[in-house]
Amino acid sequence: MANLKELRGRINSVKSTRKITQAMKMVAAAKLRRAQQQAEAARPYAERMARMLASLGQAVAGNPDAPKLLVGTGADKVHLLVVVTGDRGLAGPFNTNVGRFARSRIRELEAEGKTVKVLAVGRKGATYLKREFASRLIGEISYQGKKRIGFEDASEVAARVTAMLEAGEFDVCTLIYNRFRSVISQVPSAQQLIPAELPAAKAEEASQPGAWYEYEPDEATILAQILPKNLAIQVYRALLENAAGFFGSQMNAMDSATRNAGEMINKLTLTYNRTRQANITKELIEIISGAEAI
Repeated sequence: MANLKELRGRINSVKSTRKITQAMKMVAAAKLRRAQQQAEAARPYAERMARMLASLGQAVAGNPDAPKLLVGTGADKVHLLVVVTGDRGLAGPFNTNVGRFARSRIRELEAEGKTVKVLAVGRKGATYLKREFASRLIGEISYQGKKRIGFEDASEVAARVTAMLEAGEFDVCTLIYNRFRSVISQVPSAQQLIPAELPAAKAEEASQPGAWYEYEPDEATILAQILPKNLAIQVYRALLENAAGFFGSQMNAMDSATRNAGEMINKLTLTYNRTRQANITKELIEIISGAEAI
């Protein structure tokens, strides 16, 4: 059994840890609100951009000169996975969940005979995937130390992906990230970026007469401007969703750690009091026994 000095040291240590977890919980809660607002505000814009791209893309998808960002290379051999995770830990299973999701996707693609390349956006994702897929990792982008992720950061990732596509380094690009659903729920998701997903027209819509649109300039010129921007917007949306999910998961993890620390302090305090009472009783017995012997 530990002596009183050791118990006091352990109690003080746990109390100090609880102060840290409480502070981290408050900081995560404050950052979560702003990150959640940004993520929710970016969704409608990204969705409308995707719908507009689908409308334009259907007109030129069958054209042999269609942009690569829209139709890809025409092959399905090399897949690039852009895996978005956090740069820091202490967020519960947040980084592990998306890492496992990416690992499963890599195994599925390789089982089909595909070649997989991984671009890790976030230090934790790179660390997780290096354990098993170090040879597939072609790059790592980290935002550690940045107070806020901006659109220019997403544009940097999009520019790198575009350069790789022009160099013929991959055929299909998929974005993997944690989609923010609520403070306690973040869902690992995959979104194909290249070739762009063009939804097929519904049968009832195809049978009905629709409006005809004329574009000025032509569709190809508009797509040349929209496609790079759309790629950056989709990456930016994933970064914002990832940031909101990270702070939500971190807040929950620090809240659990704080409550666990409180329970541990109560148990250690009870043990300390019992040990102290036992020592007092033992000393009284020794004093009484000594007095009777005299």
